[in-house]
Amino acid sequence: MSKRRSSSANEHPSKRSRPEQEEVEEDGEDDENCTSDVVSDAGIVESITLKNFMCHSLLGPFAFGSNVNFVVGNNGSGKSAVLTALIVALGGNAQATNRGSSLKGFVKEGESSADVSITLRNKGRDAYKPEVYGPAIMIDLRITREGLRTYKLRGKSGQIVSTKKEELISILDNFNIQVNNPVSVLTQEMSKYFLHSKGEGDKYKFFMKATQLEQMREDFVYIKTTKHVTEDKVGQHSECLKDLKRKYLEKEDRYKSLASLDEMHSKVEELQKQMAWALVAEVEKELEPMKEKLRTDTHSTEKYDEKVDEWKNKVAEAEKKHKQIQEQLEGITQKVQELQPKCAELKTEAQRRNTLFKASEVRLQAAMSTFSGRCLSVSAYTFHSVLQRSIDVNKRNLQTLESSRSNRLRRFGEHMPALLSAIQEAHRKGQFKQRPRGPLGRTCLRDPELALAVEVCLKGLLQAFICDNHEDEKVLQGLMAKMFPGSRRPSIITSHFLRQVHDTRKRAVNHPDYPSVLQALEIEDPVVTNCLIDQRGIESILLIKNRAEARRVMQGAHPPANCTQAFSKDGDQIYNNRSYTAEQTRANYLSGDVEEEIRYVPFSLLWRSGIWVLRYMQNTASTHTPHDKCVPNSPQEEDLQEIVTKIASKRAECDEARTQMAELKASYEKAEQEYKQHKEHINTIAEEADSVKVTSVAKATEICPERMTVRRTARSLDSELNRLKAKINTQQEQQGDREEVVRQYHEALENYKNMAQQMKNLNSFIKSLDSVMNHRLQVYAELRRFLSARCKYYFDSMLAQRGYSGSMTFDHKNETLSISVQPGQGNKADLSDMRCLSGGERSFSTVCFVLSLWAITEAPFRCLDEFDVYMDMVNRRISMDMMLKVAAGQRYRQFIFLTPQSMSSLPQSKIIRILRLKDPDRGQNNSQRSQEQDQ
Repeated sequence: MSKRRSSSANEHPSKRSRPEQEEVEEDGEDDENCTSDVVSDAGIVESITLKNFMCHSLLGPFAFGSNVNFVVGNNGSGKSAVLTALIVALGGNAQATNRGSSLKGFVKEGESSADVSITLRNKGRDAYKPEVYGPAIMIDLRITREGLRTYKLRGKSGQIVSTKKEELISILDNFNIQVNNPVSVLTQEMSKYFLHSKGEGDKYKFFMKATQLEQMREDFVYIKTTKHVTEDKVGQHSECLKDLKRKYLEKEDRYKSLASLDEMHSKVEELQKQMAWALVAEVEKELEPMKEKLRTDTHSTEKYDEKVDEWKNKVAEAEKKHKQIQEQLEGITQKVQELQPKCAELKTEAQRRNTLFKASEVRLQAAMSTFSGRCLSVSAYTFHSVLQRSIDVNKRNLQTLESSRSNRLRRFGEHMPALLSAIQEAHRKGQFKQRPRGPLGRTCLRDPELALAVEVCLKGLLQAFICDNHEDEKVLQGLMAKMFPGSRRPSIITSHFLRQVHDTRKRAVNHPDYPSVLQALEIEDPVVTNCLIDQRGIESILLIKNRAEARRVMQGAHPPANCTQAFSKDGDQIYNNRSYTAEQTRANYLSGDVEEEIRYVPFSLLWRSGIWVLRYMQNTASTHTPHDKCVPNSPQEEDLQEIVTKIASKRAECDEARTQMAELKASYEKAEQEYKQHKEHINTIAEEADSVKVTSVAKATEICPERMTVRRTARSLDSELNRLKAKINTQQEQQGDREEVVRQYHEALENYKNMAQQMKNLNSFIKSLDSVMNHRLQVYAELRRFLSARCKYYFDSMLAQRGYSGSMTFDHKNETLSISVQPGQGNKADLSDMRCLSGGERSFSTVCFVLSLWAITEAPFRCLDEFDVYMDMVNRRISMDMMLKVAAGQRYRQFIFLTPQSMSSLPQSKIIRILRLKDPDRGQNNSQRSQEQDQ
């Protein structure tokens, strides 16, 4: 129960304009004069307006004074409606009004909703959110015919601040407004019930509820219940804590046993570091013979340089000689042109003479035909055999292509699908340590136009397989022997499988316009990629579609760096000093269009057959061409014949020189090729040696950054490592996974600590709660005793003003309150129960009791409905004087009294305001009386 603080401001609600339906008259002076010296408090009612509420269309607005207010009117004028609206609008339930069981009963008959507007003062130190609401809070309530209740909470300026019931509750708590407390709002029914109540327990409950001691006791009961629940939980957690401690100790034992396992792990790490650098030392030792050979090969390279220079000089001399002969041949040719007219005359003469030999020619032809017939039978047989073999080869190629429509693997041979299935099955059974890869031609091209170029480049590698170790190689050899009986088997390459592709950035060609073979292939498996890099160096080979462009790039002044060779889309192989034409015209394995390949086979066969027929006819014709017979030459013919002879001689010399020069160039190119190959071989060996060393050192550095001097061999280290790993595995199987053991230990420790802390906190909470509760129960008992004593004192004082005597006996143990009153001056032994009093005496006694409760409770306003209904004139006057006296002593409180009396005898006072309600007309009055009786 909080002590209310009075406001220092003497402020009053401003008057509002009244509509035509206004039913109130006011007595007394205006606000400024009658209440100028009254101290007001936050939370009092400034005004209230009702619309379609109960049986009234419109009541108000009623402007209440800051201290004493009398709402005067006959029955049916709306007094009870005002009080009921005040209770409902400030959050009270319908039952508390004793005017209805539900909210929808407050809506006027024939209307869809009822509205109540209440303005509360919001000034002084106890103001609620004054920066939001201002000096007044307006509470607008609407009740629908369906019984729904909605709020609009407005500030002084009329703006809506909130529509939530929780905000209204916060406002009421701030102002300590308790509309359900009978001391704050005492209705007729509650007053009658109290007057006629025969139970001393009911009076005690009334006292407890009025002083809020009942709420405090209920809070204590709830706290006590909560304490018992907490104690039960502590008991349950105690058993749980024992289990958690037992589990924690078990996990701790397993955790401590990991120490020896950690030592073995540390030993394994140390051996792995030694192993890494031991392997580096062995690799370096293995590379020594290779380095020695490299030095020898480098020395022999100097001889190749000398030989290349020698052949360069020979080629230069041959070119010089060829040029001289060419110049001589041009001179002789000029002479031939000068003798051309004479030659024409000689041709005419030759035609005449040739006519004479035609008859002989016919006979010669006949003889030659006979001879040709005999020769053609042998030549024709050879052509037929060759053609038939070509047809058979192309038929087999056509069958392979047609079968590859459903399975592209058949391009690599009709047995290839079966071989791959056998490899897969053997791998599933565990016969391979690592599944072999192949055929290596099972790859995708980014550009289909480069299929022939890549196929010519890779050649036999397309059908090859790769194995990780020699044991897997033997297993694969066995499978191939079964799948390829009597036919050529694919080759097998054995190389350790790596999970990552070789780093070729330092030695790979990187051209902005043309891809390397490595860049042109889409290979998902790093094993296949590494094999093609190792076996063919695909990172250093360019693919240039145009043959002329390829020669320009490769054989120019500045060939691409790190490029060993290039291939055109037609399969031509171009080096920086020579080139080779491909014998293969179409891709067999990498072509993407099977149907195009099938269509090409018959055309290829027809084309080749045509070439052979043409050659055969040319050979036959050249064999049987007759030699012309000529008559003896004339002098001019002899000159011409001499020139022709010279020309033939020079041509022969020129051809000989050209042949010699070609031979010299061939020798030079061969020597140069040998030199390049030798140099490439040296570079390859050097790169391989460096790569092996760099790779091994890099791997060792990853394991142990600083190089270690190891005297043990890798074999002995590996043996000890395997022994230690086996021992670790055995111990881990017994103890479980190390990480899991550690995790379970920390989890069990954390659970135990958390539960122990919870137990500690709960026990501390219970202990603190016991201490607080004991103290507060003492305070509660003291407060209850103090309030009981004060209530007795004020009750006796109030009775004494009428000349009554009485007693008020509290039995807190049995929760009863006994009240006895003796009207007039009499013996205290003659005190009787209030039920023995007359109606006026009981009413007066009730007023005394209510006033005594007012004196010991806190609330911003007090409402009392028809307090004098059973009083005579004397008791009414005395009761009125008492209430006015109490009100005068509590200027910061607001008092609202509802009475059907005229109150004409009230004295003139600045603290009193009288609101007179007009009598309704007969029709409305009857309906009001009828509704009040029903409710």
